[in-house]
Formats: sequence, C-alpha cells, structure tokens
Amino acid sequence: MTTTDDHSSTHRHMSTAMTMLFAIVGGAAVGNLYWAQPLLAAIATSLDVPLGSAGALVTMTQIGYALGIVLIVPLGDMLVRRRLIPVVMFLSALALLATALAPSYATLLAAFTAVGMTTVAGQLLIPLASDLSSPTERGRTVGTIVGGILIGILLSRTVSGFIADLFGWRTVYFMAAAVTASFSILLTRVLPNEKERPRIAYGRLLASVPAVVRKHRSVQITLAIGSIGFCTFTMFWTGLTFLLSAPPFSYSLSEIGLMGVVGLAGSLAARRVGWLHDNGYSAAGTGAALALAFLSLMIGAAGSHAILPVAVAVLLFDVAIQGNNVLNQTRLISVEPEARSRLNVSANFCTPSEEGCSDA
Repeated sequence: MTTTDDHSSTHRHMSTAMTMLFAIVGGAAVGNLYWAQPLLAAIATSLDVPLGSAGALVTMTQIGYALGIVLIVPLGDMLVRRRLIPVVMFLSALALLATALAPSYATLLAAFTAVGMTTVAGQLLIPLASDLSSPTERGRTVGTIVGGILIGILLSRTVSGFIADLFGWRTVYFMAAAVTASFSILLTRVLPNEKERPRIAYGRLLASVPAVVRKHRSVQITLAIGSIGFCTFTMFWTGLTFLLSAPPFSYSLSEIGLMGVVGLAGSLAARRVGWLHDNGYSAAGTGAALALAFLSLMIGAAGSHAILPVAVAVLLFDVAIQGNNVLNQTRLISVEPEARSRLNVSANFCTPSEEGCSDA
C-alpha cells in the first residue's frame, strides 16, 4: 500500500525512553475504561441495583468514549499537543475522582460517561509519536505504544479485581485518579515543543473527518477489516467475564482478573508486529492475524466448559487481534500526515483498544 509522508522541517526524534513513556501513559489512560469490567457484580451489590443496571455503566463509558474520540481527538490536528494532552488527562483524573465519590447509581452513570469522554490521551499520543518518528521506525514506535495501551487494558482488569477484593471497588478509582493526575503533571514537563498548528474552525475540523476517510480507498478497506476485530474483541472479553463468574467456574473477581494476564502475551506480541509494516508485509500480516483469530474462537467455542481451552483461546485471540490492531493503526496514520489525529478517530471506531460495540 502506498502511503504519503510529511516532509516538513519539524525535527523528528522519538527516543526509546520517550516511546516507553508514551506506552506507559497510554496504557494507564486507556486502562481507565476497563476498571469496571470485573467489578460489575460488586458495584451492583454496593448500590443495590440489578446486575443488568451495573452493565449499563460500561455502556455509558463506551458512549462517553465515543464522544471523546469524535469531539476531542481531532483537536490534535489543530492545537499544540503539549498543552492539550495534559489538560485532557487532568480532566480524566477529576472524572475518576467523581466516580470514586459517587453516592448513587445516577451519579455514577454520569461519572462513568465523563471518564469515557476524557480517556482519550492515548489516542492523542499515537499521532504525536508518529510525527516524531522517521518512516522506517514508525511501525515499531506505534507498535510499542499500542502494545502499552493493550497491556494497560488487560492489566486494569487484573489489578482492579485484586484491589476490589482487598479494599472495595471505590479504592480502584481513587488510585486511578491519583495516577492519572500524576501523569498529567509529568507530561506537562516532558512533551516536546511543537510549532503552532494551522487553525481550523472547530465545526470544519469535525466535518473533515469523514471527508478524509472518503478520500482514501486504502483507509476504507483498513477500517472495514478493523471493524471485524473491534466488535469481536468487545463481545469476547465482556462475555468471558460472565462465563467465568457463572457455573461451572464461579470464579472470584481476582480469579477472573487473572485471565487478563494470559492475554498479556497478545499485547507483548503486538509490540513486534509493527516491524511487518516497516518492511512491507502489512497486508500479509493482517491476513494471518484474522485467520488466527478465527481459529482461537473455534477453540473457545469447543472448550467453553474447561479452563484450559478457554485460556488457550484467550492467548491466541489476543495475539491475533492486537497484532491486527497495530497494523491497522500504523497504516491509517501513515496515509495523510497533516490529518493523523482525524484518521485516528476513524481507527478507534474499528480497533479493539476501546469498547464501542454492544456489551450484551
């Protein structure tokens, strides 16, 4: 696939240390969307609401996240990200604190929506990292950051289960608020300077997102492929929580969270998949990843009453879907440099880093 690169005079430098920092911060930021998954039963009991009502909290987080992707992420093509990203993370910390303090179900619904809407720092960091990387290292850089984001997603499930078992579910959100606020302060100090970006009317900026997608056939194909993994990933992990909490497993929150550790292998593999893009094997890698995902689902369906085949399915599924995610996202942000944040909006509606499909 032919891509366009920028030839601006902007100095590019994405050191190993900066790449790792972006991966850690992105993982911590996006992980805030996933604390609740193993906690639904505990939240329902705490607030004396049906389990189905607790599930609606996750849905509201998704709705908020979708709003944040549409309304905030495109600003990365217009505003200086050294200022934008820390502000977004500070707002996220406030939303997490409101979640921890929420006195009622209605208040918690509003707080979860705010958490989702402000949890977009990771998706602002990826285009910035791409701008700072040379074309020959872009795939590896994006792969490392996306891998960090995916590790954050999986670890958040594991960590939240352990913390909730020991101290209660509200403590999870107090800790998340503190960590997010700390990263906001850190990024204020370490993010590189940028030139002022061309100002575009906000309405025009938002309206240009679908126009950029229509302009590039390769983007449309990549988004269609990504949609498959997007919805499958969401339904797989949400269904897994309910499967493991019911007989014959009847696992505790901590035990359910441990399944996220199995999925870490997929995220670690994703860090290396960017090499395929840098060396011209992006399409072949995508095909192999989709085939592996199909195989893993068949293993899971055939062995859903025993933990070993379920664990194998989780391992292979995450290797496949997360690898595909890295390739899709790297392709998209390589197409039109001046619209990387807007292209990342499209990517996030078709990648499994975030939950935007049904949790039924």
